[in-house]
Amino acid sequence: MPVSFLSDDQARRYGRFVGDPTSEQLTRHFHLDDADRAFIGRHRGDHNRLGVAVQLGSLRLLGTLLEDPSHIPASVARFAGEQLAIADTTGSMARYCASVGRWRHGPRVRDHYGYRLFSDAGVTFRLHRFIYALCWTGTDRPSALFEAAATWLLEAKVLLPGLSVLERDVARVRARLHAHAHRRLVDRLTPEQRRRLDTLVAVPEDGRQSPFDRLRDGPYLQSGPEISRAVARLEEIRTFAVGLPELDRVPPGKATALARFASAAKAQAVARLPDDRRAATLVAYIRMLEASAGDDIIDLFDVVSTRMFTNARINAKEARMRSLRDLDVASLRLRDAGAVLLDESISDAEVRAAVFAIVDRTALSNAVDQVNLLARPSDDSYFAELRQQTGTIRYLPKMLAGLDLDAAPAGQSLLDAVEHLRRVDKGEKRPGPVPTAFVPKAWAGQLRTDDGAFDLIGYRFCALDRLRRAIRRRDVFPVRSLRYADPRKGLLTGAAWEAARPTVCRTVGVAVSADEEIAKLSGRLDLAYRETAERVSENEAVTITKTASGPDLSIGPLDRIDDPLSLINLRAAVDARLPRLDLPELILEMHARTGFASAFTHASEGNARAEDIATTICGVLVAEATNTGFEPLVRPEIPALRRSRLSWVKQNFLRAETLTTANALLVAAHNKVPLTQAWGGGEVASADGLRFTVPVRTIHAGRNPQYFGRKRGVTWYNLLSERYTGLNSVTVPGTLRDSLYLLAVVLEQETELQPVEIMTDTAGYTDTIFGVFHLLGLQFSPRIADIGGARFWRVDGKADYGVLNDLASNKISTKLIVEHWDDLLRLAGSLKLGVVRAAGLTRVLQTNDRPSRLARALQELGRLIKSLYLLRFIDDESYRRRILIQLNRGEGRHQLARTIFHGKRGELRQRYREGQEDQLGALGLVVNLVVLWNTIYTDAALDQLRAEGYDVRDEDVAHLSPLACRHINMLGRYAFTIPDMVARGELRPLRDPSAVGIDDA
Repeated sequence: MPVSFLSDDQARRYGRFVGDPTSEQLTRHFHLDDADRAFIGRHRGDHNRLGVAVQLGSLRLLGTLLEDPSHIPASVARFAGEQLAIADTTGSMARYCASVGRWRHGPRVRDHYGYRLFSDAGVTFRLHRFIYALCWTGTDRPSALFEAAATWLLEAKVLLPGLSVLERDVARVRARLHAHAHRRLVDRLTPEQRRRLDTLVAVPEDGRQSPFDRLRDGPYLQSGPEISRAVARLEEIRTFAVGLPELDRVPPGKATALARFASAAKAQAVARLPDDRRAATLVAYIRMLEASAGDDIIDLFDVVSTRMFTNARINAKEARMRSLRDLDVASLRLRDAGAVLLDESISDAEVRAAVFAIVDRTALSNAVDQVNLLARPSDDSYFAELRQQTGTIRYLPKMLAGLDLDAAPAGQSLLDAVEHLRRVDKGEKRPGPVPTAFVPKAWAGQLRTDDGAFDLIGYRFCALDRLRRAIRRRDVFPVRSLRYADPRKGLLTGAAWEAARPTVCRTVGVAVSADEEIAKLSGRLDLAYRETAERVSENEAVTITKTASGPDLSIGPLDRIDDPLSLINLRAAVDARLPRLDLPELILEMHARTGFASAFTHASEGNARAEDIATTICGVLVAEATNTGFEPLVRPEIPALRRSRLSWVKQNFLRAETLTTANALLVAAHNKVPLTQAWGGGEVASADGLRFTVPVRTIHAGRNPQYFGRKRGVTWYNLLSERYTGLNSVTVPGTLRDSLYLLAVVLEQETELQPVEIMTDTAGYTDTIFGVFHLLGLQFSPRIADIGGARFWRVDGKADYGVLNDLASNKISTKLIVEHWDDLLRLAGSLKLGVVRAAGLTRVLQTNDRPSRLARALQELGRLIKSLYLLRFIDDESYRRRILIQLNRGEGRHQLARTIFHGKRGELRQRYREGQEDQLGALGLVVNLVVLWNTIYTDAALDQLRAEGYDVRDEDVAHLSPLACRHINMLGRYAFTIPDMVARGELRPLRDPSAVGIDDA
């Protein structure tokens, strides 16, 4: 790892003011109490007193003493000066900066307030231990470790060292940990285990593939038999994994890196590694493959079982519709008979004859039979049709036997049922009492036959239905898993949490004390209600109507604002100056400017390069992003564009981590273009999804007729900064709820931009997400389509909010928040430090029919934060418009992505999850390359226009977009030349079959 790993922006912010501090930061760090005033009062002259106050506050906020106090924001000097009754803060600070005596003040402030130097005894030992623990339990990204180390030094009252000193310290600890991790993976391996691992990468004498290559291909058919084959694959993987060390002996990040390298490398490349590294790599790989294979079974189970229940409901509905006519005829006959029975003028002795006179005996008997056949109890909507699919669940015994499951307390009764079914499937004559505590009321009637006997088939269907739901909620989970593991397991606990708590609270800006945080939020909410109530009558867009069911709130649509003529003309003037070029040219030009292709390193041989490798990398990116494949790019006469070279680069260089690194380089380069400042400071981002149809057979795609018709598809869920650059993305099967992946796409992005406000469409919005975002120090700003359906909450049930009283009729349980406050902080800290996966934890915290008390506490906190947001949303039209503008930027980026991804009808034809993620990752990178190129040339065009005397207005520049693509040729060019020999009437030379592997394979 290079010693210098920080971005320019991170280096610029280290120990320095970047813009004005917030009012909260000023109050927290620059407020002077009596003791502070007494200390400051010992210094003579207003300039010295003000200077010492500024040095003290800066030390508290930044963790360092100012070498040049003249660079402080004016707001800092004014805030300190007001407390010291110093009016001329500008003159006083200028005099202080010119004085010689100020150099004595830094050490004096440091000693008086108990700050230590980085070189003091014991400081580096404790810091190294903290970094080591972070690497072990959470992220080992160098930049994240650096930020955490700086925050730890602040909390420990240690003066920040020089930038390069702390960088080297972090790098040293991280390198030492990685070396230790290799040893821990192999030090307990026996010679027999090493030999078994080596057979993984060896091709058997009677075979064509090594087990390493054969086992990495997962299932792709969505069927019950495919589940059986997936279970057989998992069992074979386990034969290699028996007795191997668990991956908890090494940091999660290191184990993942080793396994990821192996999954992308060829068996021969792994076999050539040094003995210990090969063994460590294969241990990590086989353990990860074991977990991934189990996840594939869960994926298949979810798809197959969901389809089975969906088909049963559809068949039940269709059967019901077909039977309605017969049921109506029978019901009318029974109605006529019933009318006679209720006719009091007919005696009891004559009633039977009267009935049969109206309805024939045979017809009446048939009507009774028809009702018995067609009518259903209210709780039996599709069970009869479900039982017709008994053959579909023949895979269930093998699946239950193959999966090693565990459960949270909420899923323990269901796990008992799974164990019972395993015993039954093994043929045990006395499997024990039947667990039924997990059975809901709707299923209770399906566990008995008509004669009252226990119905095993109904019990299986019930267990299958509840297991599917429990796995989604993570109430039941595989013991070894990457995507379905128990997210609660990784939460910080004990000493690790005690050490991290102050750092986490300072980083996210929440109070350690629950009462303090609740008091602060309650005061903000009360003030927001009162201010909104005062202005709502003047707000023409907002209407509150009283109805029988309660108040009905509505907000009118935003008025269209037409572009001014000056903007239209400026846009045309810029577009007319943008050069025309082909997409490959654009990508190569951006590499020449940024060097982004250097981020693509070989999966197993880090220094492996080839002549003109950048051209090949750019060619692969074009093939993946345009969805055309290699065919239009192959040039046998150009070594860098031969098919064999393109395939080699795709297999060994294109993977998630290299795409992420290259994207971070592009975002950093984009931020340096002056034009980006006109679009925002980078604090805002939006998240939205783009749908792709997947026509190939795969388990990693889902159905949604609205987007995919009768086919399946995936959602490319991505995060876009207000500067138009894509920061991160995840690939989601089908169209699952956005809120499940929102946290993952925000927290796991690795660019230098760190947005603090995230905007989404309505699909990303839940009360829980509001709560989690607040705990992470982020602002969640969704565009709520149905504001009338949103519920407003209050803390003070007796407060009078005027016209908003009826609207704010729901009361928040602050007691529940206070009771679980430390657990909520622990949750936020675990997410912030990366020790748990955001997507899995979000599923656990989603409220359902049986939410945990922690989930309810988070929901209550979210309701408070949501109410604050809703009040601002209805009160501030400019805020609503700002959200709309940012979301429209996301729509524009998606249109650009569609234009680029034009090949094969715009369908994603990747069978496996990794292939989908890599191809869409390449698409996101190419979109960012187009955005960067457009931004650079738009900035140059504006400079030229200004030089020509054109009236370039700042307000117009802010509305220019780097998403145009009319000047970029995406489709390639056709040549209309033929060789001379062909022009003379001769034939082209036939291909040499032996050369296919060189140029065309």
